[in-house]
Amino acid sequence: MIIYASLSKIGDRMKNEDSVDVINNEGNYLFALADGLGGHGGGDIASSIVVSKALEVFKTEVNKNCLEKCFTEAQNALMAEQQQRNIDMKTTLVLLSLNIWRADWGHIGDSRLYVFENNEIVDRTSDHSVPQMLALTGEIRERDIRFHPDRNRLLRVMGTEWDTAKFELSNGHESTPDTSYLLCTDGFWELIEEKEMCRCLKDAINPKEWLACMEKKVLKKGRGKNMDNYSAIAVWR
Repeated sequence: MIIYASLSKIGDRMKNEDSVDVINNEGNYLFALADGLGGHGGGDIASSIVVSKALEVFKTEVNKNCLEKCFTEAQNALMAEQQQRNIDMKTTLVLLSLNIWRADWGHIGDSRLYVFENNEIVDRTSDHSVPQMLALTGEIRERDIRFHPDRNRLLRVMGTEWDTAKFELSNGHESTPDTSYLLCTDGFWELIEEKEMCRCLKDAINPKEWLACMEKKVLKKGRGKNMDNYSAIAVWR
């Protein structure tokens, strides 16, 4: 059985530019989360467009190529909307396709997906950001990504012209009852360390309780720091 919980909060900003949603297509779930880039204008519209389009695609097509189509069609929809409105609109996007046998995911930008096995992190997406590249080359520590001065400099996003696909797809893995997933925006993961995610998961009795525990830590660490919008989806297999 697949159970989940989600949240999306405005933080200390004027509006919430994150979008989250989920669809169940005969036992095949698509979880979608996006973080609109406020500095480009229309971030809330951008995130809403790509999430809505991804779910629309998933309604009619569930196969091994589905995530690729979800990203491609979402990008096309966003670019068309930009042209119509004559404004730049950018957003991240992370997708998780899940059923009781298999999990596949993809992402673009710095919204993350974490994979947990037996309450420990076994995988996470790699941010398409300047600090992540610095961490991969050993110039900074992984933990220093969170508050790096260039943390908002993204190398790949939805809403820019692509010569080739810029999203990154996982190889996927077998879905087991011991696996949990967390999709989250940078406004969420920047304010909670991975070890705290694991502690909350270990103590939780369901995804809603897991999210509530993590949100408390996010709010505590973000108090007085002009908190960004923060969103997350917690999924238990």
